[in-house]
Amino acid sequence: MKVLSIQSVVAHGHVGNSAAVFPLQRIGVEVVPIPTVNFSNHTGYGAWRGPLIPPPDVAEILLGVQERGVFPQIDAVLSGYQGGAGIADVIIDAVRRVKAANPSAVYACDPVMGNAKSGCFVAPEIPVLLRDRVVPVADIITPNQFELGFLTGTEPASIESTLASADLARAMGPSTVLVTSVERPDREEGTIEMLVVDPAGAWIVTTPHLPFKANGSGDVTAALFTAHYVQTKSAAVALERTASSVFDLIETTYRSGERELRLVQAQEFYATPRMQFSAKQVR
Repeated sequence: MKVLSIQSVVAHGHVGNSAAVFPLQRIGVEVVPIPTVNFSNHTGYGAWRGPLIPPPDVAEILLGVQERGVFPQIDAVLSGYQGGAGIADVIIDAVRRVKAANPSAVYACDPVMGNAKSGCFVAPEIPVLLRDRVVPVADIITPNQFELGFLTGTEPASIESTLASADLARAMGPSTVLVTSVERPDREEGTIEMLVVDPAGAWIVTTPHLPFKANGSGDVTAALFTAHYVQTKSAAVALERTASSVFDLIETTYRSGERELRLVQAQEFYATPRMQFSAKQVR
């Protein structure tokens, strides 16, 4: 399997491609990483250095990869944080060209905007751009509950309302929606859930909720889910594998006392997930 991953890169820490590439490689997936920014660290620190990669430069890298004959080999295109408005056109064009070369390829978009606690942390034009132009061409999207609400103009909370919002998102274009953080009011205390909806049904998985904010965990989640879903064709299996691996990554990081993901230290959990969490079909 080969994934074309168009995302940010940071020198210190693990977000964007600096979070997604290694876990994918560790489960045997070839990755073609394309940088959209080259920052010293993720923006959660409040200060960083380094450039946004100009969209024409990103397009040039993609063209070079295409000229090497790689696009027919691509099984999935993955995108995440978009630092500026211009990169969307580059990503959409890359998806079009990959699918022309390999009609079975899919596009997985992690519509990174923000979260319920922090609000939006991207440029003001990005959420609208994602909603109106990028999400409609995606096959898979992996929003958190906050991002799902923005995309659909809803306030998902319960399982029922989150399913309804996911259906609205699917009506925009994507066939598969993974909601990476479902915090319904009636959930068991100390837990958090992930919900996936695809043409075959809907499944939810519950894991313990650790009191810890792990930047980059959503990027790992989107990457692993995409790979597992494309390989297994099963939303339930992909959800179980992803939830199991990501929980162990976050727990490893939490126990370490470090701020940045212990991405390398947790590597065995990607290759051989413990499968400690089971997905429950809810529709």
